[in-house]
Amino acid sequence: MIGLIFGETSLPKEILKKVKKKKIKYLIIDLTKKKFFKKEKNSFPVSIGQFGKIINILRENYCKKVLFAGSVKKPNFSKLRLDLKGIYYMPRIIKSSKHGDASILKEIIKILNKEKIKTISSITFNPELSLNKGNYTKTKPTKDDNKDISKAIKTLNRLNQYNFSQGTVVRNDKVIAIEGKGGTQKMLSKCKGKIFKKEGVLVKFPKKKQDLRIDLPTVGLKTFIQCKVAGLKGIVLKSKNNILLEKKKCINFANKNKMFLISK
Repeated sequence: MIGLIFGETSLPKEILKKVKKKKIKYLIIDLTKKKFFKKEKNSFPVSIGQFGKIINILRENYCKKVLFAGSVKKPNFSKLRLDLKGIYYMPRIIKSSKHGDASILKEIIKILNKEKIKTISSITFNPELSLNKGNYTKTKPTKDDNKDISKAIKTLNRLNQYNFSQGTVVRNDKVIAIEGKGGTQKMLSKCKGKIFKKEGVLVKFPKKKQDLRIDLPTVGLKTFIQCKVAGLKGIVLKSKNNILLEKKKCINFANKNKMFLISK
């Protein structure tokens, strides 16, 4: 039995689909605000503050391993329903939340580990969602594109371990934007420019000291559409440390719009 701890985004649905296909026994801890998985069998809607309930559900169903997928946004701590373990652990969660949403998940993993429940990679059942090294499109980066890519990677590498950034945009050897708390979507919305067309790149790499079991840099068709609107030419991901949703649609869109997708 595997415990699937699901938050927002479409990634949990991809994982659930594969788990069902492989006929793996599972239960769902649903942390989504709108309880997206309430109609699924063995689904338990739980508040992030109900650690006692979460741990009891896992133990009663003999779950010694869990998989996290989807994001868990910083909650309104004053309105959380807390059980006894929630009261005990909540100060640690509040402290970790100051470093971003991903830090909340990291702290939950530590708590579960203390309770002897192991966390496995979010792509354990979906390795096909992560790209190996290579160029996946007809269009390839030019010499100037490679300069932009190199500068973007160096920029991300210089950021400290508590920075929220997984991505940056570089155009004509200039850093145009660095991802903040608002995420990639908000960053790309600031990069629009009518005079630019197919210039610049989006590079999405894991943060420093990031727990690669969770919160891998993720892109999907929406990201490609936003990059096109922003006038960017391509997207670069880190080999085996990424998640690409709607792979065929993304590659088809990139080919149609003469954009590139590479994994380094």
